[in-house]
Amino acid sequence: MEKIRELWIDFFHEKRQEENWWSRKEKIWEKRNAEIIRVEGRGKVFRKLVYDNEIFYHYFMHLTYVIKQKQKIHIEEQMIPYRFRLVDGMIKDHEEIERMEDEVRQDPVDSYEIGEQISDRFKYNRLAAVQYAEAWWNSYNPAYRVFDVDCTNYISQCLRAGGVPMWGEPVRERGWWYGSNTWSFSWAVAHSLRWYLSGSKQGLKGKEMERADQLIPGDIICYDFQGDGRWDHNTIVVAKDAEGMPLVNAHTDNSRHRYWSYEDSTAYTPNINYKFFRIGDD
Repeated sequence: MEKIRELWIDFFHEKRQEENWWSRKEKIWEKRNAEIIRVEGRGKVFRKLVYDNEIFYHYFMHLTYVIKQKQKIHIEEQMIPYRFRLVDGMIKDHEEIERMEDEVRQDPVDSYEIGEQISDRFKYNRLAAVQYAEAWWNSYNPAYRVFDVDCTNYISQCLRAGGVPMWGEPVRERGWWYGSNTWSFSWAVAHSLRWYLSGSKQGLKGKEMERADQLIPGDIICYDFQGDGRWDHNTIVVAKDAEGMPLVNAHTDNSRHRYWSYEDSTAYTPNINYKFFRIGDD
């Protein structure tokens, strides 16, 4: 839709002046001895509603950043949902869409029953996990439910693609699993997966690392944006930048090869806390 492209060009110039968005992203890469040398965007409408003389459009803006770092080029991609009203041909209320919290976020779990025993060791296929993360970063596997807040569901799918065994069904407070009509809290709730990775004694386990640069593709990062003890988000490491720092994929705001710190996120605060988890027996 050409009108969306024109709208985005104007809106992008306005957003570049906002400290909380463009400046943050630029500063991330300046600190990394890198620069954003090109930005491209294209929009795709996913909902159109007509009421009398008003038309409501919801669309995804697919942003592509070309980043140069130490003679190395990499591409970061991000999908951001927006909406606006078209009233008598005039654009009104153009804004980013805030995601609604899914019902599973209302049931955070900090600890789990051990329950039945499964094999204590498994071979984590990092390549398969990363390949899955790359294949589905901006789409949704029909074998799984899609959540409004989909970040942890996506991460769990990546881990399962890497051969991590499930256990605990049908008790939602136990284990890590996905069934036909239900799932464990650790499968789909960011807060619960973070604590499961810390405490699990079998199957999926996380070894906590001290620093982000110690992570390798296939590992997991957890985010507490407010620093209040409530873990909000998870990403999977899929690559490293030219200085050996993680680049991550994620869902909800679908992102590919994003710098791990999320300082450019609208959810970022100076109080942010991270947990870095090595997956498998490496």
